[in-house]
Amino acid sequence: MSFIKEFKHLMIGLEAIISATNNFCDRNYIGKGGFGKVYGGELAQSDGQTMVAVKRLDRVFGQGDPEFWKEIMMLSVYKHENIISLIGFCDENDEKIIVYEYASNRSLDLHLSSTNLTWIQRLKICIGVARGLEFLHNLKGTQHRIIHRDIKSSNILLDENWKAKISDFGLSKFGPANQQHTFLVSHAVGTLGYCDPLYAEMGFLTKESDVYSFGVVLFEVLCGRLCISNYKDEYQPLVGLVRQRYEQNKLNEIIFDHIRDQINPDSLKVFASIAYKCLQRDHEERPTMTQIVKELEIALENQVWLLIPFLLIYLYK
Repeated sequence: MSFIKEFKHLMIGLEAIISATNNFCDRNYIGKGGFGKVYGGELAQSDGQTMVAVKRLDRVFGQGDPEFWKEIMMLSVYKHENIISLIGFCDENDEKIIVYEYASNRSLDLHLSSTNLTWIQRLKICIGVARGLEFLHNLKGTQHRIIHRDIKSSNILLDENWKAKISDFGLSKFGPANQQHTFLVSHAVGTLGYCDPLYAEMGFLTKESDVYSFGVVLFEVLCGRLCISNYKDEYQPLVGLVRQRYEQNKLNEIIFDHIRDQINPDSLKVFASIAYKCLQRDHEERPTMTQIVKELEIALENQVWLLIPFLLIYLYK
């Protein structure tokens, strides 16, 4: 009950949510995750109708009350332009529902192989996620940091301007921020293919566990495929494949066909180098999120500089 009192100002009535989602109609269904199904809809508020995403707890998926309240607490306190915004929640008639801002372009995993997403757009999405994680790992004015524990492309949402928004904080944990390397011993959770091997095998959770998962996402964006999927009609986990090709200096062979010719070699070099460092088995060899943001911004600058001569030709022809 203490949680309900603390966040009372965020409560939304079940009747309003049923109205917004047409009683959780299949036509409003937009996806599902470890918490349950997600529906889109228009929520009536004091200032008019607002498009929202509604996540409805289904205990069959394995999450429950702790994850529900943790997400509400995290999103109500820690706000950043690259973290999904909380609109409110419902805790009524045994329903546990979280209401978020609506990300019209849905999740990144749906666009990895899209021919409409350019290399520059992909870089900007990656930078957005990196900035969001940097914020979580370096919470200003506090003595702790947040470790997300489930960074993956399906938990990265994209708004109408393709701005990245980190979502799904139900599995996240707090850790002390006054140490260079924070160890927590925890039962391993996360998603196959993205989970830090040290964490999966030993239960040692660090902020570098998020870095490893983000490195997997970076290579998904570059290669245009999920980390666990068939590649050219055969099953090849992405991490092993990119490590092999990177070390053989043959990474170009597995870059997504549609963007391969768009990428400035200098941009690729910086991007691939920092992504590869994220996947180091020794967590002390992985970069910080601050370092990753800096390198990704350099990769973007290198790409943009390539376009300037063409823009000048266009402007002065």
